[in-house]
Amino acid sequence: MPAPVPKPIEPAELPALAAATMRAAKFPMLASMDGDQARVRPVSPVRTDGFTVYVANLRNYHKTGEIAANPKVELCYLDPDHNQVRITGRAEVVTDRALIEDIWQENALLRAYLGSPDNPVFMLYRILPDHVRYMREWALEYHLVV
Repeated sequence: MPAPVPKPIEPAELPALAAATMRAAKFPMLASMDGDQARVRPVSPVRTDGFTVYVANLRNYHKTGEIAANPKVELCYLDPDHNQVRITGRAEVVTDRALIEDIWQENALLRAYLGSPDNPVFMLYRILPDHVRYMREWALEYHLVV
């Protein structure tokens, strides 16, 4: 049986295709480094601005130490049709109080579980993309979005 031939993608379509994949996937996997060992886990973004993704975290989570030691991370979104978006970048702790308050007010789960943005275990990461890649289902070829 011959391999399927992927449908061509116009470069101008890539940002919209990637954004649609991210919306459909909802919960990406976050990869970080634990010393010389990669670790991956699902995360629930609390805001997405283009390809900048904000992820809430608890200070006692193991990934907190991993990211403090090495802020290079990757998010991988996989939608139900097996399209992928991979955001490779750096995680930074958000300290801007106005931004934290704004995200807090948008997210009922944060409010329900943590009570206040001043909860000492709460922290917020901003994942700044260095590059974003998109792959259509089974195409086996990534396209650079950003």
